[in-house]
Amino acid sequence: MDSREQNQPGIRRTVIRTSAVLVGMFAFAFALVPLYDVFCRITGINGKVDATAQAIVHEEVDDARYINVQFITRGSPGLPWQMSVEVNQMRVHPGQLAEVDFTFTNNSHRDSWGRAVPSVSPSAATPYLRKISCFCFQEQRLQGDERLTIPLVFQLSRDLPVDINTVTLVYTLYPVASELHQASRDGRPEPGLVHSLISRHADSAIERRFKNTKAWGEAI
Repeated sequence: MDSREQNQPGIRRTVIRTSAVLVGMFAFAFALVPLYDVFCRITGINGKVDATAQAIVHEEVDDARYINVQFITRGSPGLPWQMSVEVNQMRVHPGQLAEVDFTFTNNSHRDSWGRAVPSVSPSAATPYLRKISCFCFQEQRLQGDERLTIPLVFQLSRDLPVDINTVTLVYTLYPVASELHQASRDGRPEPGLVHSLISRHADSAIERRFKNTKAWGEAI
């Protein structure tokens, strides 16, 4: 028996172990979003915000105070998407309704699912941020080379502490396993598509109601 035959069992073990590690890393990448959600809810750190729509609170706008709201987008190595925002910063009054557009671009030729996970800084501002309509509520699906623009509609409460003058909203993209959406391929509605359609109708109704008020913030 030559040396190559003697080494073959060891080579097979190495290949099997390496494959198992790669599969585990791939699975862990898709588990990051739920793990991140659980960790932030338990610890309360990193300004993790709720992933559910909140109602508009009709309160008097504080015209004497401006808050700088900054928007930061981050990509993910496991998702071939680019995320951009209409403006990087805007000024709003506490109590105002504000809207800003985010654009998602799939830079690959294949369909894929993703989700934008938000966080707020400083974390003390988190309870005072109301997201009326947000793409972060659902996973989104983009076809190959598709480009999609979705609005974020939000409101900062008048109760925002007086020492907070700047609020930074960070969105980080994460891949979502397509297997989780097998139901959509079986003829049932796609969550991302349904959410997008609902958001557009909701945003139109909000705009009609508030277009005559100083509710949309000031881009700077």
